[in-house]
Amino acid sequence: MTNEPQPPALQAQGLRKAYGNKVALQSVSLTLQRGEFVALLGPNGAGKSTLIQILSGLFVPDQGDLWVLGHDIRRHASRALAQLGVVFQQSSLDLDLSVQANLLFHTDLHGLPRALARERIEQGLAQHGLRAQAKEAVRSLSGGNRRKVELIRALLHKPRFLLMDEATVGLDPASRQDLMRSVEALARSGEVAVLWTTHLVEEVVNAHRLVILNHGAIVYDGTPTDLRQRNDGLSLEEAFLAQCRKAAPAKA
Repeated sequence: MTNEPQPPALQAQGLRKAYGNKVALQSVSLTLQRGEFVALLGPNGAGKSTLIQILSGLFVPDQGDLWVLGHDIRRHASRALAQLGVVFQQSSLDLDLSVQANLLFHTDLHGLPRALARERIEQGLAQHGLRAQAKEAVRSLSGGNRRKVELIRALLHKPRFLLMDEATVGLDPASRQDLMRSVEALARSGEVAVLWTTHLVEEVVNAHRLVILNHGAIVYDGTPTDLRQRNDGLSLEEAFLAQCRKAAPAKA
């Protein structure tokens, strides 16, 4: 008896989204396997925000299909979203509540028993060096520590797909590197698949795969090293800019 293959952490097929006459996404297809760290890179206006809002269930595409761990997000939204953890670009923590209260609110939304919730919160805070701040109001924390709290929160319900939406915006270099190392380690351990969206080229160097979105279409999907080789050995930043210039997306 053989084990059936596990479904991808994320499978998006032919996603299209328009706002009136403006096409934000055109036939975007993307697959992430469990344990993958995939970086999504694109210039301003590329369609990253629209794609993230669709992948997180906030927007519905005009066309296309989306599955999270094999669950169709349109037909079985609760099952799909239960497998998803998100850290958005804009903080969604309640600044006046304590760290612990913010985290307990999240576990209540996911229906975790309080004993299990407190155990996972304690583990997450200890892992990220925040046990001493558990009772402090979130507004008293540094930007880097707030991001750590959001990462802890995103993982409390044990998702298999983690969406990091420009999560390092506003962080100092040390805090940015610390957050990236934590998320990369999660992917390497096989615990989650990670889609890391950014406009900072230096954040994609260690990604298993790099996906470039430009004018609403994917114009590259491969390794960072291969991108450089395809562009005559340019630096990664120069290769990214060259790829955006030469890979004109098809018009809708």
